[in-house]
Amino acid sequence: MHSTNQNKNMDILLVEDNPAYVELTLRALKEIAGGDLGVRVASSGAQALEILLEANARQRPRLVILDINMPGMGGHEVLRRVRENPAISCLPVVMLTSSGQASDIEQSYRLGAYGYVMRPMNFQSYIKMLADMIAYWLVINVPAPYPAARPA
Repeated sequence: MHSTNQNKNMDILLVEDNPAYVELTLRALKEIAGGDLGVRVASSGAQALEILLEANARQRPRLVILDINMPGMGGHEVLRRVRENPAISCLPVVMLTSSGQASDIEQSYRLGAYGYVMRPMNFQSYIKMLADMIAYWLVINVPAPYPAARPA
């Protein structure tokens, strides 16, 4: 498991099994924010759920970036389990994938993804996409309070 800036709260949980995409994403995030983001990497869906469920409300990430295609527990199953668990159901989860298949997009939104982003092939486009994502989810957006509110 990779981590950057372990002295910070976890801003982002990156769930990605491909080491090349992990390194690309970490490099892009470093260009965007230097060392100012607390990023943790889970290399499997099971590891992601373990991290999310072990963290108390103050330690939970402000954004989960989730790949769809992973061995074992894929991104859709992780997303389903996140949305079913009241303690973490309000976490913003954005799917970041190479898949442009309509069925993957539809299933992601049906399961409660807050966004679906196709991974750009050009590094500068990748940096711009991540910068926009970070600006929205970590600066502009007001996060849900924890623990997740239960409907009345």
